Amino acid sequence: MLRSRVARRRAGFVALGVYGAGVFASIVATAFSGCAPKSPAPSPPAVAAAAHGLRAQDCRACHEDIYRAWSNSHHALANRSVTAALDRAAFDPPAEIALGNAHDSLAWADHGAVIRERYGDAPAREYRPDMVLGVAPLRQYIVPLARGFWQTFEQAYDPAKKEWFNVFGAENRQPGEWGHWTGRGMNWNSRCAHCHMTGLRKNYDIATDTYATTWSEQGVSCVQCHGAMAGHAATPRARSDSPHHDARTMMETCAACHSRNELLIGNLTPGERFADHHRLVLPVAPGVYYPDGQTQDEDFEYGSFVRSKMHHAGVTCLDCHDPHTGQTRLPAATNALCLQCHASGGRPGLQPTAPIIDPVAHSHHATGSPGNLCVECHMPHTNYMQRHARRDHGFLSPDPLLTKELGIPNACNRCHTDRSTDWAIAAADRWYGAKLDRRQRDRARAVAAAQQGDANAAAPLLALLADEPIPSWRATLLLLAGNVAPHAPAVLAAAHTALTDDDPDVRSAAVQVSSADDTARRMLQPQLHDPVRLVRLDAEEALSPELAPDSPERRELDAYLALSLDQPAGQARVGQDLLRRGLKADGLAHLQRAVEWDAFSPALRRTLALALADAGDNAAAAAQFDRAAALAPADATLAFQAGLAHAAASEWTATEASFREAVRRDPKFDRAWYNLGLLLAQTNRLPAASQALVTATELVPASAEYHYALATVLWQLHDREAARAEAETTLTLQPGHSAAAALLRALGASR
Repeated sequence: MLRSRVARRRAGFVALGVYGAGVFASIVATAFSGCAPKSPAPSPPAVAAAAHGLRAQDCRACHEDIYRAWSNSHHALANRSVTAALDRAAFDPPAEIALGNAHDSLAWADHGAVIRERYGDAPAREYRPDMVLGVAPLRQYIVPLARGFWQTFEQAYDPAKKEWFNVFGAENRQPGEWGHWTGRGMNWNSRCAHCHMTGLRKNYDIATDTYATTWSEQGVSCVQCHGAMAGHAATPRARSDSPHHDARTMMETCAACHSRNELLIGNLTPGERFADHHRLVLPVAPGVYYPDGQTQDEDFEYGSFVRSKMHHAGVTCLDCHDPHTGQTRLPAATNALCLQCHASGGRPGLQPTAPIIDPVAHSHHATGSPGNLCVECHMPHTNYMQRHARRDHGFLSPDPLLTKELGIPNACNRCHTDRSTDWAIAAADRWYGAKLDRRQRDRARAVAAAQQGDANAAAPLLALLADEPIPSWRATLLLLAGNVAPHAPAVLAAAHTALTDDDPDVRSAAVQVSSADDTARRMLQPQLHDPVRLVRLDAEEALSPELAPDSPERRELDAYLALSLDQPAGQARVGQDLLRRGLKADGLAHLQRAVEWDAFSPALRRTLALALADAGDNAAAAAQFDRAAALAPADATLAFQAGLAHAAASEWTATEASFREAVRRDPKFDRAWYNLGLLLAQTNRLPAASQALVTATELVPASAEYHYALATVLWQLHDREAARAEAETTLTLQPGHSAAAALLRALGASR
């Protein structure tokens, strides 16, 4: 996590408050510096590949049946070289695609695929893709650029419809943006290859900003899941290094790629614990999951599944999926897949026993109709990249009431698009009644409130946490409680208890919550020796300034931070770590590079601005806040922070403009109204100051600070009775407010 330091600045009468503090944990934008007019000819994949390691062909002699099942699967074809046999049809006949100011020409020429791209009146650039991601329902072509970069082209080919389409829809991304296909956001080496290749080594060199990426095989081959097993290949009947993994290990092997995650280590070893290699993305920040846990953005299945009742009961990936063909073991289209457990009460190993379900009675839909299919109600699909339909693996119950309350989609209205939400609520109440008023509903409400920043959400979150049986949800609830009430004693107590939870995700959450409080953070020394890397790394990051330079903890943390130095978020994270350790010049250099790599990220500019303000360069901080606010025109907080920075630099005209912009963007922004009122009072515009401060007190009547400021302005306006009333209100709210008591004495009254 990137944690922004609290920066306080005061200038004159303006109470500048806090520039900003909190968690910076998103995958942030970066920008690629551009590409040559014609892409170079790097070493072809066959030459670049690592020259060692067991390959699929080596396994084929003994495992012919499995090899055949695998060879045409999505795993086998996850990444491959461009060939005339498979790819010429996509480029021949040629295709012309226009979107906004971009024009792409796609053709097959000189025995290969050719892409020519032009923006506006600029000269066209030519690219020659040499690899392909995926096989169906879409194929994305990989283009080699300079310095070992491979980039994923934004136009994808639909082999079923035999047509091209843009995976970003109508976004019309531009060169120089992080998310443009030539930018770091679409870089294959960093963001695609580790799940589409076998034996990948990214080999990024920060000094030259180059990749020397290698791999043993394209696609997901045998050793990517089973490990190298060199001894087994040499003496196959001995089975010396062919372990039988338990259910958790097998499932976590799938999760390495079938989850939205952050890499913790560069070299992945099949069979090792997931949390020693990855950090799972949880439903903490909005955008990836809806508050009830349904998938919103693509999560690649495991994140939803691990929070499901199915997973908690003992169901694993392999109960439903054949790992070699990639197909389901039984057809879902007849309910046979689900009824393998729900027709008989389950199978050995499931706890609790699966409830026996009659699909017609349970669904209230006739056999053969979509509503009769288990997956349509409990695993609704969402299209990603325009045409890739993926099913939700959370197995949640449709709840139209949450649609009405929180805007969460429900399976009923996904199908019955011609019906209202109230119609779906009535049907659900009629069929299921109080059964829907369950934990899922209470949890969604608490999560939604916390995601909106409601500090009152901490209490219901902690109440749910107390008896939450699913570890991934426990981690989520604790992190959200820490976000909305980071210093609340009850939250810190819950985090302290969770430090000894059996699950590493929960222990990781406990470390993160504890690290936000100075006293609790100092108690994290034991977590430096946790058996799981995820927890250790969080403790190491929290205690980074205290780690000895040559300690194992420092080396482990530095190796982890170096993994993402090819992305602007990684540069920013290292920069903040250096700043916390007192290395300001180096830290600012990394933050500057992050902004250079993604000039269009408000979050990165905000992070740099905070660091510049902390270094005392308030004018530069204000410039970064201004740019961030311009890039996020609906964000009132950024405009407010720009005002604070301008005030710290004594740039009063810009200060006022920023505060006014903040209240324009959010008329209920009480702190912005308060600071605007103070500034107006300082510049002797007392009637306008009074109006601004009245607005602040109306928005937050319980703020003694606001009432006292208004009292002082009213006193200067010679409105003694109104000033006395505001001063008395201040003392009612805060009996020990000495300045308000002094003002009352000056007004000839006492309290």
